[in-house]
Amino acid sequence: KLSSKNRPPVLCIFHYIYAPFPDLFSSHNSNLNKDPTLIHNTHIGTESPPLSSESPLPSFIFFSLAMANSNNHSDVRLIGAWASPFVMRPRIALNIKSVEYEFIEEQFGSKSDLLLKSNPVHKKIPILLHSDKPICESNIIVEYIDEVWSSGPSILPADAHDRAVARFWAAYIDEKWFPNLKGVITAANEEEKNAAVDQLREVVLQMEGAYGEVSRGEDFFGGEKIGFVDIAFGSMLGWARAIQVMAGVKLLDEEKTPGLVKWAEKFSADPAVKDVLPEAEKLVEFSKLLSAKFKTAAASS
Repeated sequence: KLSSKNRPPVLCIFHYIYAPFPDLFSSHNSNLNKDPTLIHNTHIGTESPPLSSESPLPSFIFFSLAMANSNNHSDVRLIGAWASPFVMRPRIALNIKSVEYEFIEEQFGSKSDLLLKSNPVHKKIPILLHSDKPICESNIIVEYIDEVWSSGPSILPADAHDRAVARFWAAYIDEKWFPNLKGVITAANEEEKNAAVDQLREVVLQMEGAYGEVSRGEDFFGGEKIGFVDIAFGSMLGWARAIQVMAGVKLLDEEKTPGLVKWAEKFSADPAVKDVLPEAEKLVEFSKLLSAKFKTAAASS
């Protein structure tokens, strides 16, 4: 077991960079909050800006860490919350790689000592703890999982250009999809809600075109199997279905987005996904609690 005294230099670098970022959204509990008052100061799925994909340092560190821990598959923990789409990403990736892990549920409105210790800078989930070393930011965690457990099915494409394209669309989803998804939930009136829904429709049309191009006629964005973009976009499906119930808007329909409709069905039915993707009905109930909390906070500010 590596200690602080005999740890290779590259692991010291990794620890120095990522020590402040130990929190990962992990919730296996399918129950809603027992106490609605717990919903306080929790940014569901919000994340800090990702590290630059142009820097060679993360990949170098990931490779070195994989070599040091390639035989250690047991000491894996994920900190998260059941309703967070960002937590779904590492959960799906770990399932794809058949990695056993402990899921540590964070209650909304409270931040555990482990979370604060693991991610003292952003204090947000998700956080992956591998041999007690924290890794943060959902897409970074997925890439880490893909590189460390390389013997399982690949999540990112082997081709450099294809990897860049996958990262582009994953970033697009985080920039355009989630903020408007949250906007529907937190809208103060119908005008704000409709504006957010219109933005979501534009994103869906863009993703329909991306699916046709990136999938190359296969079932998933990643080809024959679930890949990086599938995980990034598919993690939002539960909330997309919840929006359909809450706003009466069907974001994916057979006429305008036939490709995404078929993709969503196959993605949701995949063994790596079906047991961790939240049910729309539970998300609807949870969103009511969130909406009430946001409105109360806005009224008191």
